[in-house]
Amino acid sequence: MRALLGRLDVWLFALALLAGAGALGYLSTRYAVMSDWTAGGRASLSPESRAVLAALDGPVEIVSYANPQGDLRQTIAGFIERYRRLKPDLTLRFVDPEQDPAKMRALGITVDGAIIVHYRGREQRLDELSERSLTNALVRLTRSGERIVAFVTGDGERRADGQANADLGTFMAQLESRGMRAVPLNFAQVTAVPEHTDLVVLASPTLPLAPGAVRALVDYLGNGGNLLWLTEPADSDLNLEPLADALGLRVLPGVLVDGGGAALGLKDPRLIALGAYPAHAITRGFVLTTLFPQVAALAQVNRNDWAVQPFLASGPQSWTEFQPIDNAASSTIRYDAAAGELKGPLDFGLALTRLSPSPDKSQQRVAVIGDGDFLSNTFLGNGGNRALGERVFDWLLGDDALVSLPPRGAPDRVLTISQTELNVLSLGFLLGLPLLLGIGGALVWRRRRR
Repeated sequence: MRALLGRLDVWLFALALLAGAGALGYLSTRYAVMSDWTAGGRASLSPESRAVLAALDGPVEIVSYANPQGDLRQTIAGFIERYRRLKPDLTLRFVDPEQDPAKMRALGITVDGAIIVHYRGREQRLDELSERSLTNALVRLTRSGERIVAFVTGDGERRADGQANADLGTFMAQLESRGMRAVPLNFAQVTAVPEHTDLVVLASPTLPLAPGAVRALVDYLGNGGNLLWLTEPADSDLNLEPLADALGLRVLPGVLVDGGGAALGLKDPRLIALGAYPAHAITRGFVLTTLFPQVAALAQVNRNDWAVQPFLASGPQSWTEFQPIDNAASSTIRYDAAAGELKGPLDFGLALTRLSPSPDKSQQRVAVIGDGDFLSNTFLGNGGNRALGERVFDWLLGDDALVSLPPRGAPDRVLTISQTELNVLSLGFLLGLPLLLGIGGALVWRRRRR
């Protein structure tokens, strides 16, 4: 009888165990429980990103232009899955960029794995695959209101809607999908910058501006307006000295050339390629290479209430060349200090800020860049030109005040020890450990001999 009861207990225990396992299996199909045990929660989204996702009240579509070969699609899908778990209506779609190369060029997509985020008819591109980049892109998309960007016209400037090689039509078409609207500003028709203008762009004029136009730009600065000034070499006869004086800047004579470009395969020394940038909010975390065809160096000549910071600078092998350059003579140019040429590094992108005179704004911002070709239809697709241009516009419009994510690296990735500790470890591995192994081997040998 006891044996029978014992067997019954075993069978009952087995049935209970199977029933429990089946219940757990059923519950696992209905409910998902996840736990992140990594240091700093590196495998899950930060509270800041969760708050941004909670503020999105509509579907989000993420399109990745990644080649199906390789592991890139799998990497992107694994990263986006973190966001999709918290927002089920966030979808990811892959497009093979090799299926329609012409369309890819029209969209300005030149990098395998490029990602575009769509939300409520607007879009944002990612510079990198990171939580900071994607979360900040979502923040920009949630900001309502159209930004008015006025382009000065009538003096041979680059057209915001033009399709010529030197115009900015392709770039501005992409910015319009991000909530910016370009409007013409002709001072032959108006005497001042209209109200509710968020940004004025003076894009490489080729004809002298009328005194009234220059006075209107200076007054616009005096009232707290934000300005992007794209200047070029030999722009000294455009009547823009009052504008430069208001900013405390000068466009240096000559064209900036860089002897280090030959190592990158650039035959024309006037092509300035950058892969490193001075520290600034515009270039923070920016690692893409940019190309500038013909550059004018800039300099701050007097101190005023503007705080000036460079964000674009040439390399140590650069200088301001005064002699005319053509492709045939590009290999014979030399730095000539006696002629007044200046040796690099030289700044050609300056960001200016000050306390805004307007009571409606806290800070006034101006960016001056010694080249406008890098955003033109011809050169926009080179490296990170488009991405840098978007960063410049975002900063000028105040869209750089985004989510600041804390660093969440593994605490054991870096070992910090003193020189004394390093010496002790070295002696231990080189002398101590072999000595202990030898003593242990001798003791074992002696014991076996006995």
